[in-house]
Amino acid sequence: MRGRRWRRTPRHAGLGRDFHTLLAATTVSNIGDGIAATAAPLLVASVTTNPTLVGLAVFAQQVPWLLFSVVSGVFVDRLDRRRLIVVVNLVRGLVVAALAVAVWRGEATIAVIYTAGFLIGTCETLGDNASSTMVPAVVSSVDLPRANSYLQSVFLLVNQLAAPPLGAVLFATAAALPFGVNAATFVGAAALVATMRSAGRRPVPGPVTGPVTGPVTGPLAAVSRRTIRTDIADGIRWLWREPTIRMLMVALCLMNVTLMAGFSILVLYSRERLGLNEFGYGLLATAIAVGGLLGALVAPRLQARWSNSVLLRTGLLVETLTHVGLALATTAWMAGPVLVAFGVHSSIWGAVTVTLRQRAVPEELRGRVQGAFRMFSVGGSALGALVGGPIAAWRGLAGPFWLSAVAMAVLTAVAWRPFGRRLSYGVRPHRG
Repeated sequence: MRGRRWRRTPRHAGLGRDFHTLLAATTVSNIGDGIAATAAPLLVASVTTNPTLVGLAVFAQQVPWLLFSVVSGVFVDRLDRRRLIVVVNLVRGLVVAALAVAVWRGEATIAVIYTAGFLIGTCETLGDNASSTMVPAVVSSVDLPRANSYLQSVFLLVNQLAAPPLGAVLFATAAALPFGVNAATFVGAAALVATMRSAGRRPVPGPVTGPVTGPVTGPLAAVSRRTIRTDIADGIRWLWREPTIRMLMVALCLMNVTLMAGFSILVLYSRERLGLNEFGYGLLATAIAVGGLLGALVAPRLQARWSNSVLLRTGLLVETLTHVGLALATTAWMAGPVLVAFGVHSSIWGAVTVTLRQRAVPEELRGRVQGAFRMFSVGGSALGALVGGPIAAWRGLAGPFWLSAVAMAVLTAVAWRPFGRRLSYGVRPHRG
């Protein structure tokens, strides 16, 4: 029940076969995503040197989150999530395989790359959303911090640290090769998810705010009477009535605005302000990933010892100080530790907010709420990337960090009180 603090599960307790299968599928897909994350920009740069066209390639994969994330959440809540992930991964594999063939045949024009990115991004709004909402379906509420820690550690180790260099090597060997490998990982992940047993049930359909009116002949009849607009309205209505979750969503959006305002010009910041070459810039990105891995490893212990309120409020302060530290830094020896600390904070903050959301959101609404979070998250990142360059041109390379520090200070003051109440969502029994 809400208001009751959860207790840590014994260390010897397992997370179950289905979670480990989901973890294995996530690991496989992260290998492919990490490879593509390096190979895709190299492919675009081999086709065009126009900075605007290069930037639009990233935007093409992000824009589906702004257009479809909430609608996709409706289908995630309506459909069998396990089967949805399998189908979406197979479609993604087909799209990437087609791109690999186009690269191999020398037909990968900028339009082809944009189209592939848009289709992959659209699939992500369904697949990534469904995968995230499956975690609380296969893991007991008390084990969510540990499960999220494993998932975050895999992402950082594989997607951020190990796979990107491999992607560069594969692209240098043959431009089509990394995309072929990426396609194969999607198929492998689909095969693994297909073997899961307890997460494939269909969520209970129908509105969550009251009984379905009119004659009822079964769950499918309830689904057929509901429109997408009605389902979206149910999700928005629930968010509006949950001030803590609503504030988390708004805070995430604003934090991504401030973050990307500075990090969008990090390559220029590292070269012109810190005096680093390309290798040094890569080390800065590695510093964030290393800090993130450390944060993911300690997050469950911190969540067991400290309240969510303490961790979230501390996170707001750390993020504010991150921008101050980067604004003051003039050498890599100053910026590096700041970025490591930011990585630690980012993982802990993510673990707390994800666990809170997983425990608070009713199962039948998880897809829609997750979709809304991703829409705000991606929207904040896009806006931050849009304003970072002009601010740097106006106030210098430290300008975005100073303005972000001020904005974060304001957000900290506004969110301080909401993050001090109603944060102990109860531990729900596992129903998988």
